[in-house]
Amino acid sequence: MRIITGTARGTKLKTLEGRDTRPTTEICKEGVFSAIQFELHDRYVLDLFGGSGQMALEALSRGAEKAVIVDSSRAACEIIKENAQKTKLMKQCRVVTADWKEYIRGASGKEKFNLVFLDPPYQEGILDEILHRLSYSELLADDAIIVCESDKDGIPNPIESCTVKQYRYGKTFVTMIRKEI
Repeated sequence: MRIITGTARGTKLKTLEGRDTRPTTEICKEGVFSAIQFELHDRYVLDLFGGSGQMALEALSRGAEKAVIVDSSRAACEIIKENAQKTKLMKQCRVVTADWKEYIRGASGKEKFNLVFLDPPYQEGILDEILHRLSYSELLADDAIIVCESDKDGIPNPIESCTVKQYRYGKTFVTMIRKEI
């Protein structure tokens, strides 16, 4: 696993051993960033299920302004911090050890994100619940792009006043949701 391009291009990233995290595949990551490559500059990123931090770090490497990377695992957060240091992007990051519900509740109305990565454990209905809570949290900027990763059973339902595009990379489905202004 590595940073594909930008200021940290080629930097190899660490990930947790075992099955506690499921890193986004290179082909999936390349597809996501190809779809949003011209919209990254100055974005404020939220990676709600950080794992290794690779999605937020890739966005920062490509020109996003800053990122909050959240994970409920202390071990994952230590890996994220190591990766942020290694890529020299730590100054643009804030790593938070918290459950996703706890983070949304605590940050609501305090921050606005315009790029959100959601790659929760694959489970039917989880993305719908997360998207529902996010949409009422006041955390999403008017021009927000939400990138959801799931298997076929976890594809989120369409959201009111949003445009949706879907991509498939093997068994992984990426649903890209854009708030309509």
